[in-house]
Amino acid sequence: MTQTRTLTADGAPAGAHIAVDNPATGAVVGHVPDATEREVAQAVARARRAQPGWAALDARSRAEFFTRGRRWLLSHREEITDLIVEENGKAREDAIVEIVYCAAAFAHWAKAARRLLAETKIRSWSPFVLGRSMYTRRVPLGVVAVIGPWNNPLLNSFGDAIPALAAGNAVVLKPSEHTPLTALLMERMARECGWPEDVFQVVTGAGATGQALVDTADFVMFTGSTRTGRRVAARAGERLIPCSLELGGKDALIVLADASLERAVNVTLQGALSNGGQMCTSVERVYVEEPVYDAYVELLRERFQQVTSGTPAGLGSVDVGAMTFPPQLATVQDHVDDAVQKGARVVVGGHAAPGPGRFFSPTLLVDVDHSMKCMREETFGPTLPVMKVADADEAVRLVNDSSYGLQASIIGSNTKRARRLAERLEAGCVTVNDAQTNYMALGLPMGGWKDSGLGVRHGAEGIRKYTKLQAVSINRFPLRRDLHMIPYDPSAYRFILRLVDVMYGTRRRPRDK
Repeated sequence: MTQTRTLTADGAPAGAHIAVDNPATGAVVGHVPDATEREVAQAVARARRAQPGWAALDARSRAEFFTRGRRWLLSHREEITDLIVEENGKAREDAIVEIVYCAAAFAHWAKAARRLLAETKIRSWSPFVLGRSMYTRRVPLGVVAVIGPWNNPLLNSFGDAIPALAAGNAVVLKPSEHTPLTALLMERMARECGWPEDVFQVVTGAGATGQALVDTADFVMFTGSTRTGRRVAARAGERLIPCSLELGGKDALIVLADASLERAVNVTLQGALSNGGQMCTSVERVYVEEPVYDAYVELLRERFQQVTSGTPAGLGSVDVGAMTFPPQLATVQDHVDDAVQKGARVVVGGHAAPGPGRFFSPTLLVDVDHSMKCMREETFGPTLPVMKVADADEAVRLVNDSSYGLQASIIGSNTKRARRLAERLEAGCVTVNDAQTNYMALGLPMGGWKDSGLGVRHGAEGIRKYTKLQAVSINRFPLRRDLHMIPYDPSAYRFILRLVDVMYGTRRRPRDK
């Protein structure tokens, strides 16, 4: 990513622009504006004007706009897939997963919003509110800022905009400056589907653009590094606006002695190498019980050697694509080198691949321990360290020995035992005999503990977080004066106390004098 300055037809400067490259080839595939603070403020102002009209629509009407979006998405899936592959460098299959997710999200939130945001009746047995009608209602927050990452330019960017829109908010999306083109395609989708103007907008730019958005929006949904997430949370706290953060991960997988090794290896491979290992939910460390360690590692070695890597083309052309973020290549190499220097052994891979693109060979490491960066710091690449443990208790202890707590997985035939172990893990999401598949269950909350973030995606809270709660109490049959009102009447309060005794079963109070 480089900044350039383009010229208009008359030779005048057109403002700062960002060049977007193809990580697999190094070729520049587009330029986008580096939006200024003023331009961000203007976009938010337009969104703020458009939002009341959008919020005034009932859930059915908003769902109809989602139906149009879903149909557009599916009818343009080849174009979208091409663009994701071009700017992200991932395998074509990984890009298709993003489209499937967003199509499902359109359908899910169109249906679920009405139920999850419905008014809720409240009952109370307090003698002070008897006869009142009480309920809560959900109110849109206003303008939601979605700040997306570079690893999933559709799924983790536009995907977060969908429930925010379903809740009646306007959304301004700031995609990563490394992968902004897919977001702009979604802005085109909104126009071509006849969505209300300015309800969904995209502003492109680098870090300053995102900071300006955090300074002006009413809610921030941020996906990215823990370091940047802390700054976003601090600024949101200063402004007293809510935020939701999905941050880093060091997701672990435990292979129990009774596991089907075939299933264990297949889940491991998919969890570690899908999207080139460039996901917060990627399996980044494995703990294997000693009785099956050797057999598991041998089978995993065979499968790693079969994994293909290179420039993505058609379906089935490669399993692992390029490294999207340029500095990440150095981070992955540093983690491998650090492990080797401390005694680890590279079984497969271990180095960057030659060529014009940014590629790192799928890498399998053994003889690792927690003194190594590859077991403690987020790697975010196609590497996998595997560690032998004496038993499941040691595995659980080591999984929890981390500052991260996003996801974890357990592979074992005895699902009752695996469930008990799962509930001991310090992670917001745990899968048994799976990895990452929970992300596609939009009714299931997904969020991290510890340094992995605040709040959740999906589930009821995945849409309710985009609202503020209003409580309403209505006295349907108001008297001229209630018993408890000033001036106080001793007999009235003696009656209230007797009523409390009857209602709550407390011991009888002595008669007041």
